[in-house]
Amino acid sequence: MSEYQYHLPDTVLEAFFTPALELPIASSPLEAAILGTGARRKSHNINNLLPHRDPTFNRDATHKRDSRMVKPLSFKGDKKPKKRKRTEAEAQERNVHSGEVVRANSALGTEENADDDDSWVAADAVPDVVGPIMFVLPTDPPTALACDAVGKVFTLGIENIVDANPATAEPHDVRQVWVANRITGTEQYRFKGHHGQYLGCDKNGILSATSAAVSPLESFNIIATADTPGTFQIQTLRDTFLTVKPPKPNVTTFDVRGDEESITFNTTWRIRMQARFKPRLKASKEEKAKEKISRKELEEAVGRRLEDDEVRKLKRARREGDYHEQLLMLKVKGKHDKYG
Repeated sequence: MSEYQYHLPDTVLEAFFTPALELPIASSPLEAAILGTGARRKSHNINNLLPHRDPTFNRDATHKRDSRMVKPLSFKGDKKPKKRKRTEAEAQERNVHSGEVVRANSALGTEENADDDDSWVAADAVPDVVGPIMFVLPTDPPTALACDAVGKVFTLGIENIVDANPATAEPHDVRQVWVANRITGTEQYRFKGHHGQYLGCDKNGILSATSAAVSPLESFNIIATADTPGTFQIQTLRDTFLTVKPPKPNVTTFDVRGDEESITFNTTWRIRMQARFKPRLKASKEEKAKEKISRKELEEAVGRRLEDDEVRKLKRARREGDYHEQLLMLKVKGKHDKYG
């Protein structure tokens, strides 16, 4: 035997090879406790001990039981809360109020859309002329005053027009658009082109748009035509008028000048403008906005709840102009009902 071999004591070898004592088999934990800690459990297949291996185990049912929402404690004899039923009057009032809210929101949206209204309308009076405009010339077919990027002024045919009616003309090209503004402290107007330069007329009556500043050459008077409503005369400070000349032979475009000394058919122009800049339309929209009032505002003004006919009466009074009188009558009526 090698010197590196180990020898086990005889007592250890005997204990190792001696068969284990037969212990009683316990078929349950309770039986094992009665028999003692040395009792052996009945052998089971490990697969039968796992719940997911049990064919009768329902994982979905267990998950549902575990995930159920925790309900508040309830005791025997507790009364179940009753849901309040709305009366027919409350339901009608709620419907009326919601309808007024919808109408108010739609009216607000209409006013906001009106501020972004890019449609074109006719200027009816001189104070209407402000903002983007379009000069419609008395030619056949109708043309508009235009300028290019270098300031050359010319006539350009109108594509956005209905049945060649100049009252329906709208610009289709940015070169046809001028921005009109009244010169501060005067009655004259200035017209800026799309390229940022102002329309001007020299002493020879030649039009151009090459000046970045406003001088007497870039200042004009707008005069309403007396016998033709909706038309205007554009006058220079030398008392001459802008006019359109018939085309020369072999020329298809009309010539525009500023040296006409009297009012003629060719000096009678129409001015189209964007609707959102027209002062009269703005005033009418403000008046309509004042006419709109909600039921809640009326009830706050009166100081009590109002009947449907009272709401209608007050709204009608706002339109007809006797709102304050009707409001006072309803306030007096409310006091009589309170103390009567």
